Amino acid sequence: MKTNILVTGLVLATVGTVLLYPTIRSHATTVPPKTLPAPVVPTSAKRVQVVFVLDTTGSMGGLIQAAKEKIWSIASTLAQAQQAPEISMGLVAYRDHGDQYVTRVIDLNKDLDSMYSQLMDFRADGGGDGPEAVNDALDVAIQRISWSQDPNVYRVVFLVGDAPPHMDYQNDVKYPVTMAAAAAKGIVVNTIQCGSASETVAPWRQIAALGHGRYFTVEQAGSAVAIETPFDAEIAKLAADLDGTRMYYGSAEEKAAAAGKIEATDKLRAEASVAAQARRGAFNASASGAGNLLGGHELVDDVASGRVDLKAVAPAALPPSIAKLEPEEQRHVLAATADKRKALQGEIAKLAKERDSYIKDKVDATGGAKDSLDQQIYDAVREQAAPIGLKYEGGPKF
Repeated sequence: MKTNILVTGLVLATVGTVLLYPTIRSHATTVPPKTLPAPVVPTSAKRVQVVFVLDTTGSMGGLIQAAKEKIWSIASTLAQAQQAPEISMGLVAYRDHGDQYVTRVIDLNKDLDSMYSQLMDFRADGGGDGPEAVNDALDVAIQRISWSQDPNVYRVVFLVGDAPPHMDYQNDVKYPVTMAAAAAKGIVVNTIQCGSASETVAPWRQIAALGHGRYFTVEQAGSAVAIETPFDAEIAKLAADLDGTRMYYGSAEEKAAAAGKIEATDKLRAEASVAAQARRGAFNASASGAGNLLGGHELVDDVASGRVDLKAVAPAALPPSIAKLEPEEQRHVLAATADKRKALQGEIAKLAKERDSYIKDKVDATGGAKDSLDQQIYDAVREQAAPIGLKYEGGPKF
């Protein structure tokens, strides 16, 4: 959005607070924006926690599909800060009272594969009566998500939907109260309006103003840049090979958790588009992607980094593929696998740069992507993360 539109939006949001106050006064204690505490602003940050609060009612099918395609691009955008922050993502899906569900929650996790495999199961359905359970969803996002209390973390919510909140329900927590809680916790709340429903504009602007975030609009289908490239298939293949270098160890419980991660990876390779798999591969090859690629108790990385002494690992805890080998053979296999992983990451990174250049040329040829979902999320992140020590340059990843 242009600067003058953003400024106008914030002014309108402040005016909206006053105008809407009589309407919502009987349902909640409204805190005017000027009395809200500013978010905590630490001096540095190495982590990013982002939660998408996503309307999954029937009108949101296009945006949900766009989210399935673009979540890895968003992760790569968040990861490209110079400090290579650790990325965690979560999701609160919402509909309305009387639908199949009111909210469904995927908590923050560095394991984006598992989050993505659950996102793939969401379908647009329900709703249809105008307002939705936005208040419930925001309350869940702020109060039930396991946000870090470390002040050196960029914590951000993106509320994405096309319909205003129900303000007539008696037992939910109204969004002004929730936004005051978000501000106290240092959580920035941005709003993304899909489509152009006039009744959504005022509350979406007000939520963003109270949440110390941005309000912006996209087309109903999301306005995301979706360009397939000649490099996608090869990156996806190399990403699958990279997944194959993982060796998990530990207790039965730890191995079971690893098996769940592998199952999530297998699901996304079977169901996600080749372009989405390529985006995931590019993210996993980055410094910030290690948490998602490896998860916990991954033997190759733990031994190569010196965090674990192979001799100290009980035979029963070893991966089955090397458990019966002699110690020297085990060390040889782990070292060779580490070398293979590094080589694959290098190949993916090289192809990812070529892919980025190809997309940039395509985007530039069409006049740019300044109004795209990708660009607007990037602009919000760059602005909001800067005061806490994260520096973003180069634009969004597509």
